[in-house]
Amino acid sequence: MANSNSSAGRRFMKLAGMTASIASKAVSNSIKNINADEEKKLESRTQLYQEIGIKVAETLGEMKGAVMKVGQIASQYKDIFPPEVQTAIAKLQRQAPSMPFDQIKRQVEKELGKPLEQLFQHFDSEPFAAASIGQVHKAILNNGQPVVVKVQYPGVDEACESDLKQVRLALRLMGVLKIDRKLQDEIFHEIQESLYTELNYEIEAQNLQVFRTFHQQLDEKIIIPQVYPDYSSRRILTLSQETGESIETASTWSQQKRNELGRRLFQAIGQEIFYLKRFHCDPHPGNFAFREDGSVIIYDYGGVKTLSNEIVSTYKHLINAARQQNIPAIEEDLRKLNVRTEKGQIPQDWYLAWLEILMRTLMTDYDFAANSAHHDGVKLAKQSFKYWDCFQPSPDTLMINRTVSGHYWNLIHLKVHDNLNDLFEDLVPSG
Repeated sequence: MANSNSSAGRRFMKLAGMTASIASKAVSNSIKNINADEEKKLESRTQLYQEIGIKVAETLGEMKGAVMKVGQIASQYKDIFPPEVQTAIAKLQRQAPSMPFDQIKRQVEKELGKPLEQLFQHFDSEPFAAASIGQVHKAILNNGQPVVVKVQYPGVDEACESDLKQVRLALRLMGVLKIDRKLQDEIFHEIQESLYTELNYEIEAQNLQVFRTFHQQLDEKIIIPQVYPDYSSRRILTLSQETGESIETASTWSQQKRNELGRRLFQAIGQEIFYLKRFHCDPHPGNFAFREDGSVIIYDYGGVKTLSNEIVSTYKHLINAARQQNIPAIEEDLRKLNVRTEKGQIPQDWYLAWLEILMRTLMTDYDFAANSAHHDGVKLAKQSFKYWDCFQPSPDTLMINRTVSGHYWNLIHLKVHDNLNDLFEDLVPSG
């Protein structure tokens, strides 16, 4: 226990050191630029944010477990950070620690209550994947069934709350959260919930079973791994081994096959959002695999967002308002979703320009590899800074936006060239 306390103390001191360093940088930057002109202040602030981003990423990246997970989850909500901080924190998603096998073996035996040799015919000592809160090993059950075993690092769930408070304090002290206090509270509550869910593999097991049943009824070529409850616990998750090719490999297949896979992926996520009202919200390409028979495998239901009927209904209304180019209705729905603030007037032409870009991908024969919507969106974004204060990140929309934009990039990686309007119409009928 003493060892655990000293470890928690060291982690606290490291985070507190990061917070103090950030506060000191922010204060000295304010003093230095007290009489500077706007251009000088902007330049200085950009440099400050870059330094802060690097400091946050370095500190969280060095620390295994919960606090690194906090950083990764925060990076998923990157809309609330300036671009310089986003860039640095996003790197955390690439970093992953691994743990010595003897510790993993002890954790499995402690959680499942038997020696490893009795539980499994074979258990790979080397993980084939490692993440911030655990790692994944291939194994074979005694009946010969190949499985994958997700093992949570020992002690990772114990310090989450203090880790999250420290990260939040650091972000607040550096003055880079672009939102008011009430919205901060809502977003950090959501991050806390997300963290709690990801740390409890029993919740992920339930999610897997729900989504597996849901998709089996609609499309047998959406494949979700099967849970083995007798070999699973709060910190261990044993699943059937479902193999497929990476998105990079699938992108070399024929255009027809790529379109089939893209349509299946688009439809599956849309059905989760609009029918089930619960959806897989980590669109990282590594969470998907593909087979040449057109099957799509979806891994990792640790991150799932549940939507209220009201939110789904507002989204459907918003989509139809967008189809009809009904700007007053769009503004009203954006306010309902807490995205549009009370500030400023926005010209109709600006909305129409964005609508054309956004709806192009869904309602025309669109070449995702050419990616014209993204290129045109970047150009329009540069002209849109004057409306910056008219919008804010909303807890109601953050995860949907992240998921939809993530899958847009997945369709780009797959080099889909197709008109998805028929699927879009099925998911959200016009009128």
